[in-house]
Amino acid sequence: MTRPPTAAQRRVIDAADPVTGRLRGTEAQLLALVGRGLAFRHPRPPHDHFLTPAGHRIREAAPGAPARPAPSAGVTTPPAHVNTPSDGVCAPSAGVSAPSSGVFAARVGGEGPEEASASGPARLREVHSAWQGLLELRRMTNKDGATDRPCDWERTHLVRAAALALEAAGHRPAGPDGDGYRVRATPQPEAVAVHGPDEETLRSCAATLERAGWQAGAYTEPRTRVRYLLASPRRM
Repeated sequence: MTRPPTAAQRRVIDAADPVTGRLRGTEAQLLALVGRGLAFRHPRPPHDHFLTPAGHRIREAAPGAPARPAPSAGVTTPPAHVNTPSDGVCAPSAGVSAPSSGVFAARVGGEGPEEASASGPARLREVHSAWQGLLELRRMTNKDGATDRPCDWERTHLVRAAALALEAAGHRPAGPDGDGYRVRATPQPEAVAVHGPDEETLRSCAATLERAGWQAGAYTEPRTRVRYLLASPRRM
């Protein structure tokens, strides 16, 4: 059984940012949480401290409830950390480890009721971490270190990459009721189609994708007259 944190440590945990898990406290408090696997120190400046998945579980648990033990490995790994372009850390379709569900997948729209119902701070953290990881992958793999332009991984995982950009910006993926965005593959080698319930949704999604380094334009399907976006990663 894991020993519960002290009252002072619990106050530091409860005050953590609900999305990123960023901590504020004295050096001794933060070191104590690191030692217990409830926090980690980010390896890059300014070397802030963040909750590990075990720390998040304690924060979300009812006061006095026993916490599940911290994992034996990986507790010092930042949620947005990327080691190499091929390790899959921030690849939503390749099995990103997530604190709560085990595997993270960006929502492309049209998922089943179980996936669509999962929301709240835990999901926000997963999406935030995946997006920060993707930005880090851009920095590491784009020749000029640019983070405002998609990287090679995104060009080979178009649907997941576009969906992550949309979900990370707060857009709602389509659920069982059909209300929200849907990202789908197209016959074109470097383009995805984004569907939405109305013109306002499409305009908003286009603006988000353009800020994320994509080119997006609105088109009309000739047979059905349905409006949609055609989006592709920007190269320059």
